[in-house]
Amino acid sequence: MANTETDQLVSPTGQNEDLKRTITAPLLFFYVLGDVLGSGIYALIGVMALEVGGAFWTSFVVGVTVAMLTGFAYAELITKYPQAAGAALYVSKAFGNRFFTFVVTYFMLSASIAAAGALALVFGGGYFKEFIELPTTLVAIGFIVVLALLNFRGISESVKANMLMSLVEITGLGIVLAVGAAVLFQGDADFSRPFEFKGDGNEMLLVLAGAALAFFSMTGFENAANVAEETKNPNKVFPRALLGGMAVAGVLYLLVAFIASMVAPTDQIAGSESALLEVVKAGPIPVPGSVFAAIALVAVTNTALVALVAQSRIMYGMAREGVVPRIFARTHASRQTPWVAIVFTTAVVVALLVTADVERLAAVTVLFLIAVYALVCVSALKLRKDTVDHDHYRAPTWTLYAGLVTNLGLLVNTVLDDPGAVGYAAIMVAVGLVLYVVNNLVTSKTDRQPVAR
Repeated sequence: MANTETDQLVSPTGQNEDLKRTITAPLLFFYVLGDVLGSGIYALIGVMALEVGGAFWTSFVVGVTVAMLTGFAYAELITKYPQAAGAALYVSKAFGNRFFTFVVTYFMLSASIAAAGALALVFGGGYFKEFIELPTTLVAIGFIVVLALLNFRGISESVKANMLMSLVEITGLGIVLAVGAAVLFQGDADFSRPFEFKGDGNEMLLVLAGAALAFFSMTGFENAANVAEETKNPNKVFPRALLGGMAVAGVLYLLVAFIASMVAPTDQIAGSESALLEVVKAGPIPVPGSVFAAIALVAVTNTALVALVAQSRIMYGMAREGVVPRIFARTHASRQTPWVAIVFTTAVVVALLVTADVERLAAVTVLFLIAVYALVCVSALKLRKDTVDHDHYRAPTWTLYAGLVTNLGLLVNTVLDDPGAVGYAAIMVAVGLVLYVVNNLVTSKTDRQPVAR
């Protein structure tokens, strides 16, 4: 049972399972901002330019809008139920179905693990080789292990590191903004290119084709739900930090995308893995290539760190709810971090790096996340009748319906745009079903009961 003075939780076996509240409003804001900005803005602009043309910034309008609408649902549910586990917890409370809860948890966990594995490989690739030539997989494994140790040391240390890396990322984007300002000042800006679409295709379809990538670059905000129990005064802090961080990230994305198209020729950045570096090179401000490579590495590190934190907190939260074995809720006696969950998820990521096709898995991540976000919007509406014994944020009702409709629309468009991803997603779901059955076979009914709150 919980201790009312210390808010300490213990398992039925007497093992410590409480988390320490150390995250302040500024730390949470940068945690959200850093996770959303992450590596997407540095890695995806080139792909979007290839898909859409010079007007690829319009895809960010759609992606950012859908993400922001979803953010309102999260803001309400996080403050109403300030516990680790995020979407899985909300679906569990809304539908009361253990199997349904496991599916949502598996979707989020798979997306997070795949993202961490992919980011680790990106870290060990071209950006890292700008400085040292080492095998990509070796660097990736070392990268994940170092971040896992930081995660184990404590959530306060992790989010403080996240805040510092967020500042570095923003500095890199500030350089791009400065380049745009310099081009405008010199009168060399091309204002026609940001309104040019690829070929003679339907402009709306082109915008939607890039919207999934823009949406992917905005994901990550949901990870904040997994540190709710480690945030001071979450009822007041979360709405401002979550929606504020998302809004700032969205505005930066739009500005950077428009400037990129205005400064550099589309064929120069289309398909480039270092599109922003090409933009800087095309501008009048001399910036060494190694500087942007370093910034990109920081961006990847930031996103991967938040993903690792989220994975362990998802496992911890679901163990507390009795969906996965209780051992994953065990926290370290002195560090008060979920060490069993950290070790397990880190091992899975490393195994993925060595054996799995991370690129293929990343391709279906968007499908998983959009489906989960739609369910979160439904859960927020369904749980409006559920009352709690504390004040919480209440989102405008229209944002919840709009979030549901836009997520479903983007889901349908993504399926039609890439049918092959659906088949691979089905395989992932089949693997999840096997895991669910195995979990039921090896876990007793008593262990599957939620920990007393």
